[in-house]
Amino acid sequence: MIDSHCHLADPAFDSDRADVLLRARTAGVETVVCVADGVEASQRCLELAESHRAVTDAAPQLAATAGLHPHHAADFDDATASALERLLSDPRVVAVGETGLDYHYDRSPRETQRAAFAWHLAQAAALGKPVIVHAREADDDTAHLLMEAPAGLTGVLHCFSAGRPVLEAALARGLCVSWSGMITFRNWDAEWAVEAVPGDRLLIETDAPYLAPVPHRGKRNEPAFVAATAARLAELRGTTPELVAELTAANARRLFRLGSLD
Repeated sequence: MIDSHCHLADPAFDSDRADVLLRARTAGVETVVCVADGVEASQRCLELAESHRAVTDAAPQLAATAGLHPHHAADFDDATASALERLLSDPRVVAVGETGLDYHYDRSPRETQRAAFAWHLAQAAALGKPVIVHAREADDDTAHLLMEAPAGLTGVLHCFSAGRPVLEAALARGLCVSWSGMITFRNWDAEWAVEAVPGDRLLIETDAPYLAPVPHRGKRNEPAFVAATAARLAELRGTTPELVAELTAANARRLFRLGSLD
């Protein structure tokens, strides 16, 4: 399996990161995409990825991203853009983000979120790297910015929880869609979206340390728990966890060009 979205650089893992990675490898996770939410986290993700470039018995391979989460879009300025450009130019950085829009918490002004998101989309298209999109309660603006993004855009809607306009825009632009532990929650009701996504666009993720799936809900999430999401996605699509693991891993390798890290 590949955990396509994990905040492994988060301080929540500082006390036992090696044990977390060992449990992930034991559970069958071959790669974890270490996703950043700011400049410092981007640098830390890159350092972690460099220290785990290959799959071993003790740890999966790690891949790094660089970007600014919409919660921190108020920090987006020329210095931030310059720092992110430097990080994104590194061939070891496999994706741009996470970026996007979050109108639920509104921790940054919406106009600033939109400007930062548009910048990340342009960077992704220019660099030929996939963009990782966060979209929460901002369907119209997210869909509009995706459709207006430069040609050549690739990427993924991570932890999908948006509406039809966002899904339709993402699929029209060729993006993948990633499913987190939310699909195991009792009150989750987006089966329609699972059915709408082609098999070659499916990914799975943890979004750890957040959103631990059932039966781990309420605990700190970690990459090993992606197996529960794979099992639930298999149930929803009428297949087996093994086939879901194989399919989503192949999709992640292709999207993030993980073979080039070997």
